[in-house]
Amino acid sequence: MEVKPYNRRMLPDRIYRVTDLRAVEASAASEPLMERAGLAAAGVARELLAERSPRVLVLAGPGNNGGDALVVARWLKSWFYDVTVAFHGDENKFSTDATEAHRNWITLEGTTVDEWPARGQWGLIVDGLFGIGLKRAIEGVHAEWITRANASGVPILSLDIPSGLNADTGIAYAPTVRAAATATFIALKPGLLTGDGPDHCGVLSVHALELDLRRSAAAHGERLRWEALRMHMPEPLLRTRKNVHKGSFGTLAIVGGNDGMVGAALLAGRAALHLGAGKVWVGLAANAAPPFDSAQPELMLRRADRVIDDGPDAIIVGPGLGTDERAQKLLHRALETASPLVIDADALTLSSRDVALAAKVASRHGATVLTPHPGEASRLAGATVASIQGDRLGTALDLARRMKAAVVLKGAGSVLAFADGSWAINSSGNPGLASAGSGDVLSGMLGALLAQGVGLSEAVRLAVCVHGAAADALVAKGIGPLGLTATEIAPAARRLINAARG
Repeated sequence: MEVKPYNRRMLPDRIYRVTDLRAVEASAASEPLMERAGLAAAGVARELLAERSPRVLVLAGPGNNGGDALVVARWLKSWFYDVTVAFHGDENKFSTDATEAHRNWITLEGTTVDEWPARGQWGLIVDGLFGIGLKRAIEGVHAEWITRANASGVPILSLDIPSGLNADTGIAYAPTVRAAATATFIALKPGLLTGDGPDHCGVLSVHALELDLRRSAAAHGERLRWEALRMHMPEPLLRTRKNVHKGSFGTLAIVGGNDGMVGAALLAGRAALHLGAGKVWVGLAANAAPPFDSAQPELMLRRADRVIDDGPDAIIVGPGLGTDERAQKLLHRALETASPLVIDADALTLSSRDVALAAKVASRHGATVLTPHPGEASRLAGATVASIQGDRLGTALDLARRMKAAVVLKGAGSVLAFADGSWAINSSGNPGLASAGSGDVLSGMLGALLAQGVGLSEAVRLAVCVHGAAADALVAKGIGPLGLTATEIAPAARRLINAARG
């Protein structure tokens, strides 16, 4: 059987949940997917083995992931690598495809051992124990093998997904393989990109296995990458027209900055200026508000109620707003406007405490974006933080449907969900963003895009992705991740967007 070389380039940013991926697999049941997957992963293994010991340990599990592993082993052996396959299970329970993979391995004079091999000095360990169907912690011999592989110091290549990781949720059951690289098949899975996934997957490669997913009706999401988004900047950010003035690029109002928290509103305002908003009104709720921002005098500081009433093109409500009675009244007023509205920070907490406020959010006619971190999402959803983190995508989709809004569930692999059921997961960013004020900067960037007339979906995707990409660019220059501050993010984002214009 002739199998073409692996292809990492076809539609690499589609993300499928397990149920939808099974539908894709069923529609391609007549295709030699296991053979193609094994060859694709063997190609990745060969790259990882460059200048390393040619001895490979392949851990094959009892299901189709184990069948993929046996195909990898066969190809590597045919390329003259020294391959040992460890398999603990009953080969008589293999699926038809996995049975064929096992038979072909034996035909090549391959053998299997049912315990961890005594000899070491491996150049690579291939993890083919468990795939995307896993929903619980791995136990027994296989758990012991994962622990030993992680402790070996040898690079691990995982097939489709690191064993122990939930493909839908990103939960890493203990123990879970910590891979140096993951060769995932057909399309991305949510668990690779959010929650614990990024800490376990290493370098991701996507192998479409010659399937044209554009013909598939199965639901899917999108991975956000700056490298892709930068190629399609919204027209307002291109600044190609010359006959313009500051009013051409929108007026953004920020409502927040209560006593002791003025800095949050100022951070959002500064970020909005850096992302091109023509005018930024910072409406402060503090009793003793400063008359101006000495670090950014372009900001117009006003009373919080005034900026709502003056008819801005977009509003951010929440950064440093507080949760007192005045803050609640300000949120009510903001919700009554028709302007695009970003609801962040304390405004999310207020919405979670007051049924009338939550109903008002859901009944708005203007575009609405909620930007909760897991704690805020738990209050909105009436659930524990653990359950939110246990199903980040499901939580975001449920909140978007219930609140009739776009939702950004922040965290490792921020999840974007929209009221129409569409969704995306962001792949930019690093731990440097886990610092005070980073969320205020994101809100300011998002508000700036909405004020300039960028559509809701595009604005949310671009703001979240460039926010993370800015942190990545700073780290690449030696600024962070340790000690990266929120103040540094917006200027870096501005540089990226201006560079993308060219």
